[in-house]
Amino acid sequence: METFQHDLVIIGSGPGGYVAAIRAAQLGLDVACIEKDPALGGTCLRIGCIPSKALLEASERYEETRHGLKKMGIKVQGVELDLPGMMRHKGKTVKALTSGVAGLFKKNGVKRYEGTGRIEGPGQVVVDGKDAARLEAKNILMATGSEVATLPGIEMDWDRIGGSTEAIDYDVVPEHLVVIGAGVIGLELGSVWARLGSKVTVLEYLDRILPGMDSEIATKAQRLFKKQGLDFHLGVKVTGAKLDGDQCIVESEGRDPVTCDRVLVCVGRRPYTEGLGLEKVGVETDRRGFIQVDEHYKAADGIYAIGDVIPGPMLAHKAEHEGVACVEHLVTGYGHVNYDAIPNVVYTHPEIASVGKSEEELKEAGIEYRSGSFPFMANGRAKALNQTDGLVKILADAKTDRILGAHILGARAGDLIAEVAVAIEFAASSEDIARCVHAHPTLAEVVKEAALAVDGRAVNI
Repeated sequence: METFQHDLVIIGSGPGGYVAAIRAAQLGLDVACIEKDPALGGTCLRIGCIPSKALLEASERYEETRHGLKKMGIKVQGVELDLPGMMRHKGKTVKALTSGVAGLFKKNGVKRYEGTGRIEGPGQVVVDGKDAARLEAKNILMATGSEVATLPGIEMDWDRIGGSTEAIDYDVVPEHLVVIGAGVIGLELGSVWARLGSKVTVLEYLDRILPGMDSEIATKAQRLFKKQGLDFHLGVKVTGAKLDGDQCIVESEGRDPVTCDRVLVCVGRRPYTEGLGLEKVGVETDRRGFIQVDEHYKAADGIYAIGDVIPGPMLAHKAEHEGVACVEHLVTGYGHVNYDAIPNVVYTHPEIASVGKSEEELKEAGIEYRSGSFPFMANGRAKALNQTDGLVKILADAKTDRILGAHILGARAGDLIAEVAVAIEFAASSEDIARCVHAHPTLAEVVKEAALAVDGRAVNI
């Protein structure tokens, strides 16, 4: 087995790994990146964020064409679903982006190894697979991401009873889909198949959907999703799921079994840290498998970790910024991520977005705050788009007016939240946003009006 020398070896080419590799190369390091899949980009690009968004967008347009355009004076007849065509659209989108990462590696001189990486000792990584080799480097960065978690009693066959990877590739629309878990992934993919014709039943252990999100926003969102056809059953403890011929049986504590065509298990993800040889360099994981790191993502001498394998929200953009901060600190001595300014988006229809603290978190911490909200119903652009559901809510410190959090339910919430994320990064106040000129007519005016509402002076309501 041939040996190669590098300054930095990164295991994993997801958003955290590939962005870290490119930034490290820009800073002058000789970088290697190990990826077991032939396509680069990790879960996010290949089987997660990107393909699911392609299906979300396509299914929304299908639904709007069938039921929404008539309200805007457009009559359409003979609309049909071409599911194979929709899947081809998804595939082309994914291929373009994964090929793009390969091009970026070539442009920046990042050496790619196809195979599975494992640490053999300090500064030593073995690649098993197509590009088998022994790599030596001063620093090793773990960016291996996460995998689908499941529950005891659920017999996953990774087809009819599967996770998100299977749910973005169904070859027919299920007549009845049961989604276990009312978190982000379950609601996004559940809404896709509901729009395409499935009866969708959502079973959630907690007494609410979207745990961790602002409860007011989550409650309002649930009402909207219910109108769209999602059937919610909260406070349900699923005890098992199994195949019975060509059907699936889902069992819950104290409830009658549910029979369906497919089961989508969305009860979270777990860090992918097994078999990486961490014990050989003194790196331990907690009971859930997460690697513990310091403020500069150091797990041990010469060993670093970012993204889904360390504690915190499992978000692609979090991993990207951690990767940049990690390698910049290695080279320059500086690198930082502001975890209070990381947005989170649910790509349902309408979208849900948040950044900073929720009201529940502020109350628990004993922080005095003021709240201002404004509905999309009172916005001219929202009316023109025929998308008036939802609101923007901004939370600000009661004494300093510094923005502590923002929560949006409404059209293009994922884009609108960026303004507030920037405001939090710059320690801005609600007054700062309120004083900025926002173009008219735009959805961004809802954010401005919510900022004005913090001081009780919203204009257009």
